[in-house]
Amino acid sequence: MNNPSPLDITLTDRKDGVTITEWVYEVLRNAVMSGQILPGRSLTIRELAAVLNVSSMPIREALKKLGTERALEVRENRRIMVPKMTAMKFNELCDTRIALESHAAVRALPYMTDTLLEELQTLDLAIDHARTMKNAEATIQSNQAFHRRLYSANPHQVSLPLIESLWLQLGPFLRLANSQLEEHYIVDRHQEALLAIKNKDTLALQLAIAADIREGIAFAGTPELLHQFIEASSNS
Repeated sequence: MNNPSPLDITLTDRKDGVTITEWVYEVLRNAVMSGQILPGRSLTIRELAAVLNVSSMPIREALKKLGTERALEVRENRRIMVPKMTAMKFNELCDTRIALESHAAVRALPYMTDTLLEELQTLDLAIDHARTMKNAEATIQSNQAFHRRLYSANPHQVSLPLIESLWLQLGPFLRLANSQLEEHYIVDRHQEALLAIKNKDTLALQLAIAADIREGIAFAGTPELLHQFIEASSNS
């Protein structure tokens, strides 16, 4: 991209005890995961340092960590890009999401309480509000908060870090998925999941989570749209 659009990254307050490097990592991680950094949008360490108002050192450290998570990569020309994507890789990531998240939801079910169910209902309302306001970032973040809260109900869970790794790799495509929700996401699968939780119905919960993920990225069934974003992620 010769004339990149202005970089719009949400900056959060740095809490006491959090180092600059830790804060930079969390800010950039959230930016990738919520789709703020689009495929094909090249970045530089200097640009990121200016946006976050920090020196280049914490940017480099954060990028190194995000690189190991396959969220971003620094190329030979020192440009920072979303890693290249292929249709096969995209489908593999989505299928793995369905397998892991269905598993995590089912394992969390025995630990669900009325209080946790109310929290999930509140998060689902936040998703609906964000969609009504056409706020893509808030929609994505509220949706991830819903899933994260559900899976973390299991005090013994070990899959959430793996799930978030998949969210990171798919994050740059979430804006496209969000723009296609009205066309592909007809049934509110979160409502189905909430009902399954209330009824302690393992199979219904598993099916609801799988359908929620599948229909949330249903644009992948439209070859021209998927090709458009895969092509963008391959720009150098």
